Amino acid sequence: MNKLFWIVWPSFLVGAIAEIAFFAFIQPQDLYFFGQPVNFSPLATYSIGFFAFWAICAASSIATCFFQRSGPDINSHPNGHASACG
Repeated sequence: MNKLFWIVWPSFLVGAIAEIAFFAFIQPQDLYFFGQPVNFSPLATYSIGFFAFWAICAASSIATCFFQRSGPDINSHPNGHASACG
């Protein structure tokens, strides 16, 4: 469970900072999705944006945990299926 928090908590913080920075310059009613204006309420747009930024940052954290493993860590488990962060 500790390893999950190594991924979720930092990505939550960075996702929140990314959303603040993004929506400081972009208004929700100015967004377009596949050429169509986004017709959600501003609160829904902020929420969807936050979860999208959080997911992107979580993917980055998972990739970091995956690539920090050493060769012996990977080879010590059958079929190379070691846990992501240690």
